[in-house]
Amino acid sequence: QVQLVESGGGSVQPGDSLKLSCLVSGRSLSEEMMGWFRQAPGKEREFVIAIDSTGRNTHTSGHVNGRFFVSRDNVKNTLFLEMSRLKPEDTAVYYCVGKTAGSAYGPYEYWGQGTQVTVSA
Repeated sequence: QVQLVESGGGSVQPGDSLKLSCLVSGRSLSEEMMGWFRQAPGKEREFVIAIDSTGRNTHTSGHVNGRFFVSRDNVKNTLFLEMSRLKPEDTAVYYCVGKTAGSAYGPYEYWGQGTQVTVSA
C-alpha cells in the first residue's frame, strides 16, 4: 500500500519561506513522477509543481514559478517543496502526489492527506 505523508505546513507572514516534506512508503521514490497540488478555500484543486523520476526535469505552475522549487531524496524516499516569497494567495492545503508514468500535470495515482499553509500578516 502506497502512503504519502506530508509535513512542514504552518502559518507564516507574507515574504517568508517554508519547506514541506512528503515521506513516501510502499513504493520507491526513484520510480515515480512526484509533485504537489494545492487547494485554496472555495477554489478547485490546482497543479503546483512536479519532478520526474530522474529528478532532472521539473514542471512548475506560472503562479509559483521562480518562488517554489521541488526536490527529492530518493535514499530517504522523501519529496520536498521549498516555498519562498510567500503571498497570501498561496494559502491552501498542499497535497503531495505521485504516479508511475504520464503527464506531469495529472491525473495522479497517489495522494497524501494534505498539509495546511497559511500566509497572512
